[in-house]
Amino acid sequence: MSRHSVASDTADLVVVGAGIVGLGAAYAAVRRGLRVIVVDRTASPVGATIRNFGHLCIGAQTGLARDFADTARETWLRLSTDAGFWLRESGTLIAASRIDELAVLERASVDGGVRMLTAGELRHRAPLRAGAVVGGAHIESDLQTDPREAVGAIVRHLTALGVEFRFRTAVTAVSGIRVETTRGAIDAGRVVVAIGHDIDQLLPDLAEQVGVIRCALDMMRVSATMPRALEAPLLTGWSLLRYGRFGGYAETAALRERMHAERPDLAALDLNQMYTQLPDGTLILGDSHRRAIQPGPFQPEAAFDAFLEEARALFEMDSIRVIERWQGVYASGPDEFLIEEPEPGLHVIAATTGIGMTCGLGLAEHTLRTAIERAPQLAPGGES
Repeated sequence: MSRHSVASDTADLVVVGAGIVGLGAAYAAVRRGLRVIVVDRTASPVGATIRNFGHLCIGAQTGLARDFADTARETWLRLSTDAGFWLRESGTLIAASRIDELAVLERASVDGGVRMLTAGELRHRAPLRAGAVVGGAHIESDLQTDPREAVGAIVRHLTALGVEFRFRTAVTAVSGIRVETTRGAIDAGRVVVAIGHDIDQLLPDLAEQVGVIRCALDMMRVSATMPRALEAPLLTGWSLLRYGRFGGYAETAALRERMHAERPDLAALDLNQMYTQLPDGTLILGDSHRRAIQPGPFQPEAAFDAFLEEARALFEMDSIRVIERWQGVYASGPDEFLIEEPEPGLHVIAATTGIGMTCGLGLAEHTLRTAIERAPQLAPGGES
């Protein structure tokens, strides 16, 4: 594979956006011998790709999302070795605090990939309060990483493979063969636009046509004194209401009715009560969800109060100290993915629910593989 250290105004592939989906497209292309330029308006990736739990929730997906997640899992494992960042095959723990939550998990375990746990087994793997859970489950296929570390390592690895990054460069117009930027034009064999919710800034008609808006969420990182570490990301009953794997069960519909009736305050936050623990021992807590074309930047303290209250009720912890709070924003649409080709050679892709880290690398691989299979003359060595 050749290395390209000299900036060029031509490329086999130009990727707009250096989030996880854009990085996945660059990786899929450079592994096929394509010459790749990635353009991003920021100095480094700072969007949804680093503002998340680092939870790669493969086993809770279904349909196309599961296909992308399975592909992404293989890619994450390869990249963690080659790029040298922390990733663990932890699976995911799910805590059931009530019998109806346990019923959803038992229904999912019938389909495979979900192993039921007694309350004692769960508490052995997570520092949960006695009496806080009636049982739980373990999703075996899931992974965890630290997104802040991983994304920078992937950029460095792709650079070493020959991908050229043009940061602090805004894209003003795109077509299937050309990208106009604030630092000049780039001619391309094909173009992938992977800018998530900002699709409405570059291709507003397409964004309106497919119904992509923004979802803003509140998250926080805390230091907590607990008797033992959390062995894997931890989901709760609120999480079961969100993921495709559980969405079609009658048991989930009954659970939603009960939880919304008992805690309308948490339902109003559109809560996903979940937790991940980073290698330094700190916990990521969250998250709430608000959807709008342009959500406001103001974060209600009620959301953070709820995160802390629910954490204290669930975990054995002597103290808890807030280290960071932040707002994440991702693309939200009527479907799980945006996959469009508005003109030949111009691919517009995004995860349009909160599963970009889980599925984004698989979505990107699928897009590149399909494009090359359909137009083999654009592959390395072909005529363009």
